[in-house]
Amino acid sequence: MGSVDLIGVKKSFGAATVIHDINVSIADGEFVALVGPSGCGKSTLLRMISGLESVSGGEIRIDGAPVNELNPRERNIAMVFQNYALYPHMTVAQNMAFNLRLSGLGRAERQRKVEDVARLLKIDELLERRPGQLSGGQRQRVAMGRAIVRNPEAFLFDEPLSNLDAKLRVQMRAEIKALHQKVGTTSIYVTHDQIEAMTLADRIVVLNSGRIEQAGTPLELYKRPANTFVASFIGTPSMNFLEAVVEPGDAGPAARLEDGALLPLPEGVRAARGQPVTLGIRPEHILPDDAGGSLVGQTSIIEPTGAQTIVLVDIAGVTVTALLDGEPHYRPGSRFAGSVERGNLHVFDKESGDSLR
Repeated sequence: MGSVDLIGVKKSFGAATVIHDINVSIADGEFVALVGPSGCGKSTLLRMISGLESVSGGEIRIDGAPVNELNPRERNIAMVFQNYALYPHMTVAQNMAFNLRLSGLGRAERQRKVEDVARLLKIDELLERRPGQLSGGQRQRVAMGRAIVRNPEAFLFDEPLSNLDAKLRVQMRAEIKALHQKVGTTSIYVTHDQIEAMTLADRIVVLNSGRIEQAGTPLELYKRPANTFVASFIGTPSMNFLEAVVEPGDAGPAARLEDGALLPLPEGVRAARGQPVTLGIRPEHILPDDAGGSLVGQTSIIEPTGAQTIVLVDIAGVTVTALLDGEPHYRPGSRFAGSVERGNLHVFDKESGDSLR
């Protein structure tokens, strides 16, 4: 078993508290991503789990046992770092077998484990090379191989793909997911890239200033963000936000934008008449609607990406991003009219930022 439990975990540096009362339970075999902007505390949290950073308060348990007082080696976890942390004077095989040799495992057994994992990662032909003779993707595979051979309770990934180019990141992302499906070891993955989190994780924990904003499956966070912070962080391009006031409409409560447009609110929204709200609209949910669109403005920028086109429109004093299929006919300066289905509208309290749905 490789469950990881964080119970009231805190971290302070002098008078400054950077991790505030974190409570998370990660099941055996689960893949959990910790995401958030730079400085939110995700890497510090990972280092506390690994034992590289002390805990100021609370308790960390691995497989049900408290590990606060154990050093990193005694916790039976394996880390994959952003900079790979390979020994340049050692071959790939020696790097992968290093921790096994320190643990006293026999030479024959070390070799068997290294060869088995190398075949799994498709680096068996590289075992006699040194890190300086490898590409970035190959070095990342070696770093993962060194972690896998230990058969740890959990893998801890600290932004492992940050140093790779865009194409290789997509490839390695798929390989990490395939690897987790084969090996099934509990994995905790730190990243600031929400696309990595969405595609890799069973569950995402969104951090902000050392606190958990929301935790859930990728689709739960995408469809039901708890507040404007999560809503803006999950999804590419980012969610649009428009200020409005709640008032009665023909089909029930509606939100009036600053330019006078009226958008019916989804069912289940808890908002009072006259209440200031923030409407959230994902770019992909804006549909061209020249006949009856409520979102009307002037097109400012067109960004073709191939199968889709990003259109930036000035609406009610805000730049709104629309993600449209194909090659729309809009040009800078042209009129844009769009609509959004009622069920795809997100409504947040203007003051607190919390979801009202």
